[in-house]
Order: sequence, then structure tokens, then C-alpha cells
Amino acid sequence: MPAAAANPIHLRGKVEHYDRATGALLHRYTTKHEPDGVLRVPCKTRRASRCPACAETYRADTYQLIRAGLIGGKGVPETVTTHPALFVTLTAPSFGTVHSRREHGGKVQPCHARRNADTCPHGRVMSCTERHHKDDPRLGEPLCPDCYDYTGSVLFNALAPLLWKRFADSLRRALAKAGGLALKDLPCHLRLSFAKVAEYQRRGVVHFHTVLRLDGPDGPATPPPAWATADALTGAVQHATRAVSATAPAHEGQPARVLRWGAQLDIRPITLIGDLTEQAVAGYIAKYATKAAECVGTLDRRIHHLDTLDAFTLRDHARRLITTCLSLGALPELAELRLAEWAHMLGFCGHFSTRSRRYSTTLGELRTAREQHARDNDIITGRLPLFEEDTVLVISEWEYAGKGHSLGDQLLVAALTGTSLAGPTYLEAAPHG
Repeated sequence: MPAAAANPIHLRGKVEHYDRATGALLHRYTTKHEPDGVLRVPCKTRRASRCPACAETYRADTYQLIRAGLIGGKGVPETVTTHPALFVTLTAPSFGTVHSRREHGGKVQPCHARRNADTCPHGRVMSCTERHHKDDPRLGEPLCPDCYDYTGSVLFNALAPLLWKRFADSLRRALAKAGGLALKDLPCHLRLSFAKVAEYQRRGVVHFHTVLRLDGPDGPATPPPAWATADALTGAVQHATRAVSATAPAHEGQPARVLRWGAQLDIRPITLIGDLTEQAVAGYIAKYATKAAECVGTLDRRIHHLDTLDAFTLRDHARRLITTCLSLGALPELAELRLAEWAHMLGFCGHFSTRSRRYSTTLGELRTAREQHARDNDIITGRLPLFEEDTVLVISEWEYAGKGHSLGDQLLVAALTGTSLAGPTYLEAAPHG
């Protein structure tokens, strides 16, 4: 189990190894000899806000997955370094002026310093001359919350997965056109591989960071055709970003709304040397793979119909976004967007970290390799006998016995890690019967 797991799962049971030929018991493990008679295993969450230890494992695996797709390893040939690869950031449009922090030449600039600034209909001057600190809680907050388009913000989050799908489809069409091919013939010449992660900006909308790589028809083992260059990929990205849109249904007398990517588009080539190396890209994407909407001041768990928002410590901006999700989610015209169900994610219901099939290895393969390494170590140290797998029958019996830390567990974790006890003691026991 990762050190200092915040919310371990408790299991009760045993594992027995039998000789298939004779039926003799070769080895038995039982939790009866464990403290409290249970085995504590990691919760395996990716959310750093819930369990930093398990999230660190997920972050490290994501880092290896991304990096292998850029320099090889983990089953990917090293020749992949010669394939064109870009790091692209797709942003959301503006839904209102928010407090921001900008630097120029290493010097922090005023937030929104404007001479003769306009006064909004709600009586607020749309200007801010402060040079915000990077930890200023006002960053991302609207200058005028009453002017801010909360509806547009949550609708964009809800439609962002559809926008991404249409972007990827348009990207393939643009690449086929660049190569003088019909779309149906593109897989015979070129394969677009990608890995992406969603990140919440402080204003509460998602944008996507993605690695795009061009391969031959068989994936990273084959080179792309000569015409499939980084410049061709750049042009295809620029076209696809402008071309795609998603429409939110009309509701409450409001017309249907067309949403597109924001005007800010960052496209940079990935190199083995320089500012944007494969290590920098892998580290950047992996960092955001363990974060979600809670990093902008909202919740990391679903909101149930009996929950009262007043019971949670929320920024006013986050509270308004959640309230907008709940109110729009009650409208039958928007039921398919499931806004109420994903209110804690500010409307976004997509996967945070995804990759194309042949980008590189998989998280499952990395976990299997880690489990095999742990098993081999147990054999070397004598904790587990060496068996011929084909001749051994393994019988496992497990039952859920609860989760979390007792007060004693918390004291032990605090002593081992040098941290202080924070928050209430939490231990959920399995139901009886």
C-alpha cells in the first residue's frame, strides 16, 4: 500500500495455493494474522484531494505513459522520436472579464488597468489595477459576477467532450486533404495518435492539453509518409479548431447556443532539447491528471439531492457555477447534458486523461508490471514460494470489511510521516449480514 494512504480499503479473506496433481496445500495467506484481522489496500483514486499517495502513483504512471509515446520504451520503439509531434492547448472562450495575473519580462502586470473604464449595468467599474499574487483567491473571479455568463460556462464544460471528438474527426479530415487522400483511405497511410488531459482554469472552465503525433499505418513502429510533417499537422490543428462547434439546445425561451473553442490556441513542437522536451510535456500532463474541479474551489464528490450547499465551504464563484448546473439540470430540454449529476465538476462529464489506442503503453500494463515486480520481490525475499504457475491452483476468498483510518491508524500514519492529524477520524465498516 502507498505510504500514508488517506483512505485505505479494508479486506478480509485468504489466498491458498494447491498442487493440481496431488491437491496438497502449498501455501496459504490469511488476513487473520494482520493487524485488526484485515488487509489494507490502496483506494487507487486519481484525485490528489482525496488521497495524495494513490494520486502520486497515478501521476507517475501517466508520466511514464506520455513519455514513452515520445521517446520510446514500454513497448514503443525508439524510432518514434523521429515522428512529428506537437503539444497543443485548446482553450475555452471568454464568458466575462475575470481577475488575472500576467507577467511581462518577469514583472507582474496590473490585472485589468483601463483608463476611462466602462461601468457595467450593475454599477461596477470594469477595471482592476492590482498586481495579483499567484495565490490570490480572487484570481479567476469575475470583476462583476452579475455580468458573468455562468450559463455559457457550464454549457461549454458539458459540451467540451463533444467538441474534442469533433476536433479529432476534423483533424483527420484535414490531414487526409493535405495528403490528397479520401478520408476512408487515411488509415492505410497515416495514423493520428494522441494523449490528452483536461485542466480547469481558475475561472472554472476546462481546457485541454494534448500531445499529437503522426505515425505510419501500424502505429509508432512505422514512420508516417513524407508529406505528414509538423507543419502539415499544425495547419490541420488550426483548421480543425476554427471549423468545429457544438450546439446547446434551446431552453427557457433562450435560443439554441453555438459554442466553439476559444481564440487562444497554443501549438508548439516537442523536441528532445530546448524548452519543450518530452520530460517537460510528460510532467505537465501528468500533473493535471490528478486534479479536477476541486482545484478551483468546488467539491470533489457528487452533490446529492439532500445536500445543502450552505454546508460546504465554497467560493461564491464556484457556488454560482454549481447552482447554475443544478438549475439548468432540472430543465427537460437540457436533460441529456446531465448537468445536475455533474454539478460538482461544473458540468464537465468527460474523462480527464485519455489516449488513442496506439499512442503508447496503457495504465493497465503499467499496473500489471508493478504487481509482477512486487510478486517477484516476495519470492526473492521468501515471503512467497516459487511455483510453476501451470501446476498450481489458486483459490482466493475476499470480502469488503470497510475503509478509512481508525484513530490508532491515524496516529501511526502521523508518526511515520511526520504529519499532524487533520480533520475528523474516519472509518467506515462493512455492513453486517
